[in-house]
Amino acid sequence: MTEKLSADKQQRFDDIRANYQTICENIEKAAAESGRKKNDITFLAATKTVEPELINYAISLGLKKIGENRVQELLSKYDEYDLANADLQFIGHLQTNKVRQIIGKVSMIQSVDNIRLANEISRQSEKNGTDTDILVEVNIGREENKSGVFEEELEELIGEISLLKNIKVRGLMSVPPICDSKQKISKFFDKMYKLFIDISTKKLDNVYMDYLSMGMSEDYYEAILCGANMIRVGSGLFGARIYR
Repeated sequence: MTEKLSADKQQRFDDIRANYQTICENIEKAAAESGRKKNDITFLAATKTVEPELINYAISLGLKKIGENRVQELLSKYDEYDLANADLQFIGHLQTNKVRQIIGKVSMIQSVDNIRLANEISRQSEKNGTDTDILVEVNIGREENKSGVFEEELEELIGEISLLKNIKVRGLMSVPPICDSKQKISKFFDKMYKLFIDISTKKLDNVYMDYLSMGMSEDYYEAILCGANMIRVGSGLFGARIYR
């Protein structure tokens, strides 16, 4: 049994190594097609349900950013992450009453879509003597079952957040609808890029449009072609999710 487990684990490591190389190659190719360089694109690994040992192995390959979707899972794995060599972010829906649990532990919260949540991040950050970077999440597909601010409300929300202490808007994030073609998903990515550029040109105080976070395992290549400079890849790196 021990030998079998060891062989299984080695296979997981081998798969992660091969997947990591493929993703990096695809990033470089897509970046070149969009007139950029590989280093212009931030590769963040979505680590929901992934064991710390596998996460740390990916970090050993060169992965620099990881993102968790659930507060409880993040806290349970926190002491095991190799955070000396990687940056931890929060990328899932965040309840206001759980903000205090992750402030100071994550460098960025990618899923802010209302002023109440932003106020609590500001309050807890000030209380902890730290600044917290955030991305504003946009519901670009106007889906009822997804979080995110609608595009017509985006500028007002960003303006409100920009007035708060100890919180910095660093860009936008989105999870577009599932589409059955590259052309359809690219239309949503294009809309996000336009919003990103529109907000960038306004040069609002305390607003830095550094990141456009969009594109996951199935569509990160198209996202990069459409202007994304941060992608969030989970199953494409670690394999199919094992949900508990």
